Amino acid sequence: MPKVTVYDMSGKEVGEVELADKVFGIEPNEAVLHDAVVMQQASLRRGTHAVKNRSAVRGGGRKPWKQKGTGRARQGSIRSPQWVGGGVVFGPTPRSYAYKLPKKVRRLAIKSALSSKVKDQELLVLDNLTLEQPKTREMVAVLKSLGAEKKALVVTDSLDQNAALAVRNLPNVKLIHADGVNVLDVLYHDKLIMTRGAASRVEEVFGQ
Repeated sequence: MPKVTVYDMSGKEVGEVELADKVFGIEPNEAVLHDAVVMQQASLRRGTHAVKNRSAVRGGGRKPWKQKGTGRARQGSIRSPQWVGGGVVFGPTPRSYAYKLPKKVRRLAIKSALSSKVKDQELLVLDNLTLEQPKTREMVAVLKSLGAEKKALVVTDSLDQNAALAVRNLPNVKLIHADGVNVLDVLYHDKLIMTRGAASRVEEVFGQ
């Protein structure tokens, strides 16, 4: 079982915690990680792109000239695709890009992401996270004491309202509940900070 040092909010070592091999100690599967990231990014796409086909373009209701006798090619509308200002034939239409991977693949991806953080020594375990006031500077002080000033993902077992408000003004810091742990957030942030309770909750959910 991998052992990780436990810190308090001032950055002092207060002990160690053993993490479950099934969740934090597996060999990361890069192919599954890639699939999971692509799936999440696809789900975030808005898909609101649209073009006007010939039925949506204004005008073109009458035939521009008679069918025969002019010597020109027959035309039915000035809004046909071959005309300037006409409709688009196979343009993009609004749709959802979201899709799902099998449940076992998604679970393997999350465990691979967590294990990669342990392997790269980018996982920090906090004894607890409670702020007396919803002040951003207090959260900055906590992150600085842990050496996580850049991009950090903070995972807690119970969302502290003061901590949630303190994080909102920090562009590269995100606070989520343990039940919302996902591959994209874990891999995007340089440091993963978990409370002791959050680590236990993640082991409970994904250690089965």
